[in-house]
Amino acid sequence: MLCQHCKKHTAVVNYTESNNGAKFSYHLCAFCYADLFGELNNKTNNDIWAGLFGGSNENKKVCPVCNTTYDDYEKTGLLGCTSCYDVFKEELTPSIRRIQGKVTHIGKVGQNSDALGLHRQLKTLQEQLEVALRDKKFADADRLNRKINSIKKTLHGGGNNG
Repeated sequence: MLCQHCKKHTAVVNYTESNNGAKFSYHLCAFCYADLFGELNNKTNNDIWAGLFGGSNENKKVCPVCNTTYDDYEKTGLLGCTSCYDVFKEELTPSIRRIQGKVTHIGKVGQNSDALGLHRQLKTLQEQLEVALRDKKFADADRLNRKINSIKKTLHGGGNNG
């Protein structure tokens, strides 16, 4: 059943209200319920909902951004968004370690990580140099320029060949 408010998402809450003897029922998705009546996805409410429906809340984590559950991930092998990595970190870490051998991301650079660090440092120093020149701090600019030249020599293989 679709949410009666947004008519986009599946209704997960049946909210019944009684007013002067008349009952009104609303079938709402979690988003609309949260907007209209308060947050549904906080820990206390999740524990209450789990108790009402007889489910364990341990594996019922839901990504607050895309509403992907860990069960969805187990069925499809796909996460819904980048926030899922933070939400399901505990569950994903053993699989990532088993598949990749480690859980820290090095990136495409791999063994050239020292060079990457030097490139980042070079960029930072160049930005600082521009600021120093703009502010007419020539002594600072000279010091930064010497550091930049030293890093450039190291990166281009001229650092150790005296």
